[in-house]
Amino acid sequence: MCPPQGPLETRQLRRLLAGSRLPGESGLLNHRSLPLSLLSPKRLQPPQPPQPLTLHFHVKVMRAGAGGGGRQSCQGAVGGEGSAASPFTTTPAPAFPSDVPSAPLLLAVEDVSDSSVTVSWEPPESLGRLGLQGYVLELRREGALDWEPVNVRPMMVTQLTVRNLAVGDKFFVRVAAVSSAGAGPPAVLEQLVHIQETIEAPKIRVPRHLRQTYIRQVGESINLQIPFQGNPKPQVLWTHNGHALDSQRVSVRTGDQDSILFIRSAQRSDSGCYELTVQLKGLEAKAAVNILVIEKPGPPSSIRLLDVWSCNAALEWTPPQDTGNTELLGYTVQKADEKTGRWFTVLERYHPTTCTVSDLIVGNSYSFRVFSENLCGLSASAAATKELAHIVKTDVVAKPKSFVERDFSEAPSFTQPLADHTSTPGYSTQLSCSVRASPKVRAGALGLQSFQTTLPKPEGGLWGLHPGPHPSQLSLTLLPQPKIIWMKNKMDIQGNPKYRALSEQGVCTLEIRKPSPFDSGVYTCKAINVLGEASVDCRLEVKASATH
Repeated sequence: MCPPQGPLETRQLRRLLAGSRLPGESGLLNHRSLPLSLLSPKRLQPPQPPQPLTLHFHVKVMRAGAGGGGRQSCQGAVGGEGSAASPFTTTPAPAFPSDVPSAPLLLAVEDVSDSSVTVSWEPPESLGRLGLQGYVLELRREGALDWEPVNVRPMMVTQLTVRNLAVGDKFFVRVAAVSSAGAGPPAVLEQLVHIQETIEAPKIRVPRHLRQTYIRQVGESINLQIPFQGNPKPQVLWTHNGHALDSQRVSVRTGDQDSILFIRSAQRSDSGCYELTVQLKGLEAKAAVNILVIEKPGPPSSIRLLDVWSCNAALEWTPPQDTGNTELLGYTVQKADEKTGRWFTVLERYHPTTCTVSDLIVGNSYSFRVFSENLCGLSASAAATKELAHIVKTDVVAKPKSFVERDFSEAPSFTQPLADHTSTPGYSTQLSCSVRASPKVRAGALGLQSFQTTLPKPEGGLWGLHPGPHPSQLSLTLLPQPKIIWMKNKMDIQGNPKYRALSEQGVCTLEIRKPSPFDSGVYTCKAINVLGEASVDCRLEVKASATH
């Protein structure tokens, strides 16, 4: 198609925008496919050849025709497959300046990474009479003359991210606002944008169980995996107590995110401080891990029997020469009887180096041994006493206390008095009371239950028993019994066959045989001994039989 020569009237320009035919031409033109020079409202100039550019993009679109408000974003990639040439190029001023928008404001770079750049801007002051259709972002690499469009079609966004950039790229950025009348003047970023590799400072993350001393036993494997961060990949260096690692014993494997230190069979010489250093372009981070390789301790150096007395034995020993590369938890003391030979633990995790073993059995002989103990356990062997501890039975001499003999004699006293009684003629009646004069000591309290039965019964008393000067001896004392006298109406009735008086163990009983009304009266029981006398009274009433 040949471009028209000379200026066009406004009516002809509107027909072009509506898609009508130009004079002398058979095809239709669309205003979106016209170069910027033909969209100028002032005069139509010969079009500039379009610049071939390609792109990929993902757009978040604003409302159609919105010129201000919140900022929208877009992501695009330079050089994408299937892109078309940009129709927006630098052109002379349009015929009607009010139809195109002015240049966007506040063009700035928001973020730069090692593969992308994000730029933002503000809407232009003037949107033009025809309204705003969007923005076009273009890049010009350092040393090049042509601008490469990031987005061919205008997008209603005020922020755009260009991706798939290479480290080391340098370019300028500009953005122009576009309306249906054409593209307005662009806003150009003055400073050069440089894509550089992002540097992440190194950092070491020591696992929680490695922040304290890491304890392993001799022969076990050591496997330390310590994560770290850093971009690009930093240099990793391990040291042991400030010196380089022994490559024959220690192997190190370092990845992108962690470093592993491995020892197949740990020895006590592997104990110490292992320091990890991560370096990246003048920056470094360090972390230290303390490793302690331990084993069972040796036995105590010596042990001896200090003294034996009663049921006790005193021991003393010296600490072991080898503690197993760690502190001792204490000592374990054991004893064994010579008869059985079986060992029994007396003390566990005992810290002093002297002890006293008690509660030994009389007549037995004992041997003793002592183990050392640390985190790995008891020592493989023990220190044992060479001599035996003989527990001898000692003679005990009894020393009895002096005994003060107690006087058990006392004056008579009635513990149960006589009670008034009513009887029927012809039926025997008993009057009873209890008297106390000299109590008898129970032989059963001394373990001599049948002792009293073998003694002759004394007349007028009882045998009193109490401990003698020796525990196996008894002292006997004759306790006099009180004399019992029964009276009727103050008259002694002893020797009267009608009455029978009994006295047994302090219980006094008067039996009246077949009483008659004549036997009614006041009866008295009197007890007399050398210390005094006592008496009690009661009234007996014998009722006569009723006559018909």
